[in-house]
Amino acid sequence: MKPKIFIDGEHGTTGLQIRTRLAARDDLAVLSIPESERRNKDKRAELLHEADIAILCLPDDASKESVAILEGDNSTRIIDTSTAHRTHADWAYGFAEMDAAQRERIAKARLVANPGCYPTGAIGLIRPLVAAGILPSDYPVTVNAVSGYTGGGKQMIAQMEDASNPEHIAAPHFLYGLPLTHKHVGEMQTHGLLAKRPIFSPSVGRFAQGMIVQVPLHLSDLNGSPTLQDLHAALLQHYAGQDIVEVVALADSARLARLDPTELNDTDRMKLFVFGTEGKGQANLVALLDNLGKGASGAAVQNMDLMLGATH
Repeated sequence: MKPKIFIDGEHGTTGLQIRTRLAARDDLAVLSIPESERRNKDKRAELLHEADIAILCLPDDASKESVAILEGDNSTRIIDTSTAHRTHADWAYGFAEMDAAQRERIAKARLVANPGCYPTGAIGLIRPLVAAGILPSDYPVTVNAVSGYTGGGKQMIAQMEDASNPEHIAAPHFLYGLPLTHKHVGEMQTHGLLAKRPIFSPSVGRFAQGMIVQVPLHLSDLNGSPTLQDLHAALLQHYAGQDIVEVVALADSARLARLDPTELNDTDRMKLFVFGTEGKGQANLVALLDNLGKGASGAAVQNMDLMLGATH
């Protein structure tokens, strides 16, 4: 019998992306609810209980409501793409490459919290260096990032694309999260193994999808005053044996004059770079990913496959 998958919130940006990815799969039975019925709690509850895996593509409060509906029903496993459970101890964090044991944790879990797009890049850069003892856990980490506007969901897509929208955003690029209280900060701190809250400065560009995340470092403030090669070697070792996260060779990085945030669009991969000039005492660690791919729907499908026993 085919596993039954229900996307609770399939008409939102992430849900639509997941639904599209699963449309060609003949190994799954995808349960669906008409858009006109999406607020019908009884119908949603019926499909949630019927599913083998429910993928929640909802705002935080609505996700908590769906989880509550399934309380006591251990037959339905859950992947939550909201921010509601990403730092909860009972939920496996759905970044399979985060450390060597994470794939197995996800595969065995009933509850999986899909990571945020910005944290995927930030944690992907930070955690390996903390785990290797190079980056002190109390280092004053700064994370600067730019995302395509689809990361803001249907509301921001309309604001960016529809000039007649009363809340139209005409800027080619804008900074937000100005009070430094962005909801992704706790996630970055917890799974980045950081003792201090990182300073996170997100921005949005006038391109639909794609993402660059940057973590600048002063090498003399790190343990052992590492070189660029040391940082690169730690990342390379951490991500050995998998084909999702690519650590770009230092020589290849050095030849780049610019980095395009849309390079990995429509893929589920992530590239990590170590930029800088040897001997100058500084490094800029950079993650490149599709905010809708490895940063959202791609990760959710990867986690679903791990939970179903597929080798992705």
